[in-house]
Amino acid sequence: MPSHSRAKVGRNAECPCGSGKKYKRCCLAADSAPDLSPWKQQRDASDRLTNDMMKFAAREFPDAGERPWIEFNQTPLAPSIDKFEAEDQIFMPYFLFDWHPNPPRKRRGRPIKPGIVAQKYFAKRGSQLAELERLILQESVFEPVSFFEVVETNPGYGMVLRDLLIGGECEVEEHSGSTHARKGDIVYGQICRLSEVNTLSRMAPWRISPGRKSEIVKLRKALRHRIAKLNRDLNAEDLIHYREQIRCVYLDLRDAMHRPPKLCNTDGEPIVLHHLTYSIRSAQVAFDALAPLAWGQTKRELIEDAEIEADGTLRSATIQWRKKGNKMHAQWDNTILGHLRIRGDSLEVEVNSENRAMKIAAEIEKRLGMMATLKNTRKQTPEEAIRESKEKRAARSGEEPQDEIALSPEAQREFQAVMQGEAEAWIYERIPALGGYTPLEAVADPDGREVVEGILLDWERRFEAPQPAGSFCPDVNAVRRLLNLPVPAEAR
Repeated sequence: MPSHSRAKVGRNAECPCGSGKKYKRCCLAADSAPDLSPWKQQRDASDRLTNDMMKFAAREFPDAGERPWIEFNQTPLAPSIDKFEAEDQIFMPYFLFDWHPNPPRKRRGRPIKPGIVAQKYFAKRGSQLAELERLILQESVFEPVSFFEVVETNPGYGMVLRDLLIGGECEVEEHSGSTHARKGDIVYGQICRLSEVNTLSRMAPWRISPGRKSEIVKLRKALRHRIAKLNRDLNAEDLIHYREQIRCVYLDLRDAMHRPPKLCNTDGEPIVLHHLTYSIRSAQVAFDALAPLAWGQTKRELIEDAEIEADGTLRSATIQWRKKGNKMHAQWDNTILGHLRIRGDSLEVEVNSENRAMKIAAEIEKRLGMMATLKNTRKQTPEEAIRESKEKRAARSGEEPQDEIALSPEAQREFQAVMQGEAEAWIYERIPALGGYTPLEAVADPDGREVVEGILLDWERRFEAPQPAGSFCPDVNAVRRLLNLPVPAEAR
């Protein structure tokens, strides 16, 4: 196992092995010798086999076209392969070893058959293959493609992987793939198991975050349920039998990673900012009619923040449109649905979804009738709002910057305490990824516990980078302790 790099060491420089001698008089000769390691032999043999099979496929299947790519993606609406250029490292092995234009009907108990390219290649070239190349071809056909969790990493050298579907750990030598892999990452791939070295013969280019483990655990439960009818455990042959279903989960995860994030409000509705402007006949009448929309607040409380003319008439007021509770956050006692601002003969309403805009319009119609007339409705997506904000800041670039309001240490500590309380209250929320169970309920089940740990690890990673002053970074280990989950040794 290499412990230091000598790629750019000069002949007369001190040897990086620490001997104190010049490199040319110490390790140069050994470093210049050809690499005869099992890993290098496997990689060279794999490259020779792949290149020869690619040339063979081009001659034997010139009319395959995009059909293998479409069938790999399991949809005639497959994205262009140009969009996923890096996908070659998981797609090309599928084409060479698995793809079949007319796949035979799968029946349990029958021997596993390779794809059409591998079948024809072995029939014509099998007798000419070296022993190592023959072994690699067999592993590529008969070893299942699965989801593996990174248990340990040695960046630039290898990883220890745990099969999330059938269990078991395996140490693999993987130089490039291990460079950026982290403990807890999930990879979709195939292990080539040889007598002297284990390598990844296939590895998808996208590392799956631990927060997405729920989809894989759900798949595992479904496969185990099917196999339980046979009174045995899920095994490697089953993964090959269900490889299309397993790849479907990978494709869903891949597409989700490349899909623009969908912003939703606390009711789960897509965010579209709405600004409604009404003309009203009386500020006081509008206030009296709309004040009940502020659930949990009395008219007296609202009027305390209003502006009153000298003669006692209402000039302006702000009403938070609120409802009791929140369906996504059980610990919230109310949900703010929007803001209503009364100014003289004008009423302005701001909400963040199409559904809320329709609901508030209906409420205003019911409560004010002819006393309010809709003048204008403006809609903006979050992206449009961000762009407009940037343009406004650019237009004001010549102005003197305004000092930011800094919280006092006491206020900062209070803010952190409140936000940490919200973070810890998460354990009582019903989470869709946990099948509607709360984290506190889910950890009682081994599968649920595994998913919760993945969510917390993903949560922790979001706050690893330095955060702006005054921002909130949750204590994830405090949440782990509340759930009786293991806390990393360095955090104890």
